[in-house]
Amino acid sequence: MISIEDFKKVDIAVGKILSVEKVPDTDKLLKLEVDLGEEKPRQIISGISLFFPDCSVLVGKKCMFVANLEPRMIKGFESQGMILAVSTEDGKFSLLEPNDEIPAGTRAK
Repeated sequence: MISIEDFKKVDIAVGKILSVEKVPDTDKLLKLEVDLGEEKPRQIISGISLFFPDCSVLVGKKCMFVANLEPRMIKGFESQGMILAVSTEDGKFSLLEPNDEIPAGTRAK
């Protein structure tokens, strides 16, 4: 269990995926360029490739992201956040997607 104060530290934001490409020499990783309503887009590396055989379907989607994780190097690429998704043991998968009216950069409250 965490306290509400700990939870309030997590910066959850709407991001619009601007571009996607597979990370070379990996099966699971995608490199996303994401608009989080900031001065410049962020690069986010995510292990969701197996759920999107045609990763181009992600371009233009708005999803929820954790925006205040420390940057981390993954397979030579800096990841500057995390996309939020859910999955079940039997293989069902879903990205967390806000209503389309909500603009990129909107923060969860």
